[in-house]
Amino acid sequence: MELRPLGRSGLPASRLGLGLAALGRPGYINVGHHDDLGGRTEVAAMEGRAHALLDAAYEAGIRYFDAARSYGKAEAFLASWLEHRALPLGAVTVGSKWGYTYTAGWRVDAERHEVKDLSVTTLRRQLAESRDLLGSHLSLYQIHSATLESGVLEDRAVLDELTRLRETGLAIGLTVTGAHQGETIERALEIPIFDTVQATWNLLERSAGPMLAEAHAAGLGVIVKEALANGRLTVRGNVPPLLGLSERRAVAPDALALAAVLAQPWADVVLSGAATVESLRSNLTGLELDLGEELYPELEALAEEPSRYWEERSALQWN
Repeated sequence: MELRPLGRSGLPASRLGLGLAALGRPGYINVGHHDDLGGRTEVAAMEGRAHALLDAAYEAGIRYFDAARSYGKAEAFLASWLEHRALPLGAVTVGSKWGYTYTAGWRVDAERHEVKDLSVTTLRRQLAESRDLLGSHLSLYQIHSATLESGVLEDRAVLDELTRLRETGLAIGLTVTGAHQGETIERALEIPIFDTVQATWNLLERSAGPMLAEAHAAGLGVIVKEALANGRLTVRGNVPPLLGLSERRAVAPDALALAAVLAQPWADVVLSGAATVESLRSNLTGLELDLGEELYPELEALAEEPSRYWEERSALQWN
């Protein structure tokens, strides 16, 4: 698989990466997550599943892995896999995130699954936790779901701490969320400490595209999350036009959706959120697809108003 530098960080990354949000905790909002786990949610079974996915990803050429403190035991599972594989430093690029604390207690029916706090205190605590697990494999640390409303991009203590960390060689990024992702990216570009930006962009939610192009032009590495809209752009989803196109082209809908993201010239890494080896293999076929210009109007017609998209996303059930 093609490797390219992740923006000005220079970190090597594969075009397709593996996000661990669905692998480190028994509850997640992906459509069909319950079925993917097959009722096996004990820690040992979840770790074995994560290792199988990581093995399959590595064998397929994936070299970027994305975790977060709030993804349950995702960092721990990734760390045990790295130790088991005895991979040398630099063999893969590992990114993680700070800002949310996992609070579900390994339950799917928890009242609250995570708590957001983007203070410098949380940054320092969670960085120590991430480094305790991942050690020097951790090469990119990202603000988790920065928004203008959160105030994190105006927090001098946080920005000073991130600047200090960047001076030690740790690449610094941010992830954005919500209907105003573009505005958040625009503000981040005014702060010269970020090496990467991670945003949602998919066939349904395209609004961040222009600012992601600007970020890429400014030298930031661009990582795309939720390329399959938390499962809505798969065979389990509720987007009939995509399912119809998939049937006509005899190509899985997830492969079509991922190919559309990979075709964006500013997208350095596109994350697969697969929770099964079968899903990952289907995702990988998106690397081989040439959509052809004749499909662009049909695919562009799938776009939703950002507010509608984010309302539907917020209504997805933890399962």
